[in-house]
Amino acid sequence: MDSVLAPSSTSSFSSPLNKSNHNNCENKSRFSVPSSFVSFNLRKFSSVSFGHGYRYGCGCRLRRSRSSGCFKIECSIRATMASSASAASPEVSKPKIVTGPGGYVLEDVPHLSDYIPNLPTYPNPLQDNPAYSVVKQYFVHVDDTVPQKIVVHKDGPRGIHFRRAGPRQKVYFHSDEVHACIVTCGGLCPGLNTVIREIVCGLYHMYGVKKVLGIDGGYRGFYAKNTVQLNPKVVNDIHKRGGTILGTSRGGHDNTKIVDSIQDRGINQVYIIGGDGTQRGAAVIFEEIRRRGLKVSVVGIPKTIDNDIPVIDRSFGFDTAVEEAQRAINAAHVEAESIENGIGLVKLMGRYSGFIAMYATLASRDVDCCLIPESPFYLEGPGGLFEYIERRLKENGHIVIVIAEGAGQELLSESMQSMTQKDASGNKLLQDVGLWISQRIKDYFSKQRKMPINLKYIDPTYMIRAIPSNASDNVYCTLLAQSAVHGAMAGYTGFTSGLVNTRQTYIPFSRIIEKQNQVVITDRMWARLLSSTNQPSFLRAIDVAEDKVDEEPSTQLLDNGNCREVILVSNEKTK
Repeated sequence: MDSVLAPSSTSSFSSPLNKSNHNNCENKSRFSVPSSFVSFNLRKFSSVSFGHGYRYGCGCRLRRSRSSGCFKIECSIRATMASSASAASPEVSKPKIVTGPGGYVLEDVPHLSDYIPNLPTYPNPLQDNPAYSVVKQYFVHVDDTVPQKIVVHKDGPRGIHFRRAGPRQKVYFHSDEVHACIVTCGGLCPGLNTVIREIVCGLYHMYGVKKVLGIDGGYRGFYAKNTVQLNPKVVNDIHKRGGTILGTSRGGHDNTKIVDSIQDRGINQVYIIGGDGTQRGAAVIFEEIRRRGLKVSVVGIPKTIDNDIPVIDRSFGFDTAVEEAQRAINAAHVEAESIENGIGLVKLMGRYSGFIAMYATLASRDVDCCLIPESPFYLEGPGGLFEYIERRLKENGHIVIVIAEGAGQELLSESMQSMTQKDASGNKLLQDVGLWISQRIKDYFSKQRKMPINLKYIDPTYMIRAIPSNASDNVYCTLLAQSAVHGAMAGYTGFTSGLVNTRQTYIPFSRIIEKQNQVVITDRMWARLLSSTNQPSFLRAIDVAEDKVDEEPSTQLLDNGNCREVILVSNEKTK
């Protein structure tokens, strides 16, 4: 890469070293940049720092004055550990953003060498691995990246890229020194055991790592429960089972105790499998590890059956969930068409994202109406849900409805009070929209329309979560796990392994946790569903216009016209 963006928020840099601080420092440079965006040549800088108080080779660090906003380089020969107050709330590192010609932007991931100088490297053991002897290109090139968006205009910018996953020629851990651990957090999801198995087997068979621990019971297991020794024999058949052999939990953990446990046990690779809440926890753990200057790689593997993690193409377990949902939809269809005015209602999981409901509907072809959180609907009046149900009953004699668990929550909140309650992970507790809407449909047709109906309600949520992953997800879990292992061995940290445009990549935690992925109802996929079910959109014209404005894809490479903050450290000595 050629250059790094310097944002306007940090456009003035200075290093006013007082004499008491710089006796042992070689770097005494002073420089400033214009307030507008400026591109710096990387050859002039020894590192790209992503956080205040970040250390580099000479033992100095760049600090920002809270009063003046200026930056200064301070010698850190004295104690480097911050106060206990800082330990409770570690500073968040800034993303590493590298730019190149043609509007190229790389959102890079942290590396151990960013904050630990002079780390030794070792030849990658894969070069002597018989399994890789047939591979044409053993290792991923250092400059290989994957674009986030593959559809671009002829004269448009190349856009955001992520570092390509895969084995590197040099590794930062010797096989004998690796002490890895694996933890699963959050709700169950098909494929958890497959990921565990492939991480263990990947470490053993590809890199010769023999010490792998399983953390029992989620994050709290680091300090509250016993660990499990893992090896290929222990995990050999676990992919055939649902759930997770390590157990799981939600929230309620102490990040400082977790890092203390990691440090005390001598763990230097942490593999964290979980959804957006778990990845937020992983980001905090990474920041604390970075603050302490520990040589520990923290790697996330995105897990959510809801497919609501941004950036990545899909999360593991999603394909299995869509496939298993077909059984419930088929049962609802059989029940509905077998009786006069039959209504089959199926509630599918997804929280505030309707991906499972949308894809299951498209795959089934038996669904007459799909309701998701992203597309508001109303019950009564012209164009409402009740009117549509009545019309389909008169036309076909039956109707099948699929509703996502997060749909219609605003309608329920008018009469129910627990919308403000949260689970242990901080997620809002959702009302059972399936039971609620079932009763509303029954009341409407029996009391207002005096029309007999037969409604069958099916909720397959926990049946879907508990099954083993299918063939497609098993392959995907293997790719995610092996990519995570390659990244950790190469010294990368603070990243999530994920699929972007069908390519395995390393994505910074900051991008994974910035928002939830949701269905775009002005997108072609939702239009395909509407044309398949022939249901109304339940949207007014003004709603569609507002959605198009809100969801218009931005061609800007920077957030709100401002690049994410990047700090540059000069390597040039002053004479």
